[in-house]
Amino acid sequence: MRRNAKPVTTNCPIARSVEVVGDKWSVLILRELYLGATRFEEIQIQTEATPQMLATRLKALEADGMIERHPYSERPLRYEYRLTPKGNAFYPVVQALRVWGETWCKSRGEDFAVKVTHRACGHEVGPGSVCPACGTTVDRSDLEVSLSPGFEREREARRIAFKEGKR
Repeated sequence: MRRNAKPVTTNCPIARSVEVVGDKWSVLILRELYLGATRFEEIQIQTEATPQMLATRLKALEADGMIERHPYSERPLRYEYRLTPKGNAFYPVVQALRVWGETWCKSRGEDFAVKVTHRACGHEVGPGSVCPACGTTVDRSDLEVSLSPGFEREREARRIAFKEGKR
């Protein structure tokens, strides 16, 4: 289901893909879901999106079949968000952005922010779906994600700032 009423006017798969995930917020939301966040507040904290922006993007991702809402509380009614097979299939794109960003968007001497390791052999995996060390085809469930201490501190600082701002 498309999130907008515009008819498809191109056969280009890149243009069609950008219609679904072509903005910063959608990609950051998906990043958080891949890192294990499922609830609105945690996604908001780590993306730093306004509640309105986040709600809009979550609805769009749901309409496009990337995520599903599941109630976790009835009083008040609250939802958690889970990736669909379509949403999980986008993981290699986010992984490629991570590798590109680690390579080209850091200051000299800056350590990695995110490391993705093949659980079976313990070697780092790049953007592809094959472990370069052992040659095994891997998917997201075969990988372990670790955050650098600096990135962990950054994420925790956002949680603390959010909680303090809520008071």
